[in-house]
Amino acid sequence: MNAPIVVMKRYELKYILDAGQTEYLTERLCGHMREDDYGLTPIASLYYDTPDARLIRTSVEKPEFKEKIRLRSYGLATQDSPVFLELKRKAYGVVYKRRVQSVILTVESFFRGERDGFEGGQIDRELLYFREYYRNLEPTCLILYDRTAYYEPDGDLRLTIDRNPRYRTEDLRLDASMDGAPLLGPGEAILELKIQQAIPLWLTDILACGSIRQGSISKYGEVYKRRLLPGA
Repeated sequence: MNAPIVVMKRYELKYILDAGQTEYLTERLCGHMREDDYGLTPIASLYYDTPDARLIRTSVEKPEFKEKIRLRSYGLATQDSPVFLELKRKAYGVVYKRRVQSVILTVESFFRGERDGFEGGQIDRELLYFREYYRNLEPTCLILYDRTAYYEPDGDLRLTIDRNPRYRTEDLRLDASMDGAPLLGPGEAILELKIQQAIPLWLTDILACGSIRQGSISKYGEVYKRRLLPGA
């Protein structure tokens, strides 16, 4: 088994697909990319923010630098199942992600200030600095979706399709349920390309032929504008 990836640096491009485009794309990927071993995987991401929503307010303004922190589970979590605390930064178009594996109670203790790290090392120091800099971080929004991930066998290209994206702004627990309100229209999905360099020409052709055009969507940002923005 490969060692878990805890540090990532890449470009991420996003697209919104309708049902027909999703079917078209998955068919055309055959021969170029492979679905990973996990298949369709339910994912829940619990975003933390300050009481005045400082992190997401900054993010939706599209600055050159922005950052978020979230706790992710694959499927419905339990108190003992692995969860991943992720610090995600974007600077001048490049995405940097740090993450540590833990359990819910340990992460909650970290945010309460009862512990200052997880396994030691640079990632712990970055998480601690983030917590102390923003202070009073609390669960704000839960994003859920059903993801299929693909990889290029002989390259660094990764691609994900997130079906049925949904959200909750109440009952903000990873071990409560996988239910949520729809984030997009019926049948719509979110495509993300995760690349180190340029998009390969074969994929550029597939996107163009399917009229799949790059957009700009942040799942947490959409919820903020829809439900959490004052006056929304």
